[in-house]
Amino acid sequence: MNTSKENEKVKKILYENVIRISEIQILPIKPQDGLVAFASCVINEALYLGNIAIYTSLSNSEGYRLVYPSKMLPTGMQINIFHPINRDLGEYLTKKIINKLREIVSKAKT
Repeated sequence: MNTSKENEKVKKILYENVIRISEIQILPIKPQDGLVAFASCVINEALYLGNIAIYTSLSNSEGYRLVYPSKMLPTGMQINIFHPINRDLGEYLTKKIINKLREIVSKAKT
């Protein structure tokens, strides 16, 4: 019987072998209404994702949440530019980006 930790390991191995997130760049900003930085990354050396907002979050175990870009149409309708379509990928991407943010923050403190 698989435990939660075993399931997490399997997911991590699957995503690291299928979806490679690289070139993670973090642009810290002066905090405003919970917004602390913007992120970008490259997926499988083929797809650039940019303008990902990083907000603080008390409800998320990571302490941060990602907000993906959207566009407001003249009609007032808001459409998503891109976003993960399943929870596992969203969590994997969040962990990779937040780890990079924490790395930058810890370097800045030293």
